[in-house]
Amino acid sequence: MSAETRINERIRSPEVRLVGAKGEQIGIVSINEALRLAQEADLDLVEVAPTARPPVCKLMDYGKFKYEAALKARESRKNQTQTIVKEIKLRPKIDPHDYGTKKGHVERFLKAGDKVKVTIMFRGREQSRPELGFRLLQKLADDVTELGFVEAQPKQDGRNMIMVIGPHRRKSEVKPAQAPTPSRVPSPRGEAPAEAPAPAEAPAPAEAPAQAEAPAPAEAPAEAESPAAAPAPTDA
Repeated sequence: MSAETRINERIRSPEVRLVGAKGEQIGIVSINEALRLAQEADLDLVEVAPTARPPVCKLMDYGKFKYEAALKARESRKNQTQTIVKEIKLRPKIDPHDYGTKKGHVERFLKAGDKVKVTIMFRGREQSRPELGFRLLQKLADDVTELGFVEAQPKQDGRNMIMVIGPHRRKSEVKPAQAPTPSRVPSPRGEAPAEAPAPAEAPAPAEAPAQAEAPAPAEAPAEAESPAAAPAPTDA
């Protein structure tokens, strides 16, 4: 349903073919009658087929319909997978070691579910011998036949020759590799090893008995006071 869908009073046709909320066919009615039925059912009158004669309208909750349609569109976009086309460029007289490296890239792309566009670049006098590039492309296609197939046959494109290889497995079918979970090695008896007992603490050395303090020497008794001196005799 387009963004310019006409609803309720925006419908210009004097009569419409009306469909009920549950899909039942009500028939051809005037626009005023259709609007009255929509108002009584507390629904919207939505023009679902504007090109029909007369246009087809349906009773529905238009806000709820738009919300559900947006959810479906979001889910469909989520499930879609975008195919990426990778490109590999080769020379007709490529070195065997370089060819092996390029072939490894093609295999990696195909395993990931991507297409590969293989381009043979001709220079100078090589343009007069396109069969060299054709044989090289055929060799590459045979080497990766377990992972992909030739989707577009080799064809000349100016100074280049192009071939497209598609993967056998779609990108949505390729699952990301998960890291292996490290396994726990069980003990010989199937039980966790017992912890070694902690070493017993050495007893603290006994303290030496405190030495008895020597008794303090008794103080010497105070000397007795001497008797008072007798008064001197007075002269007569």
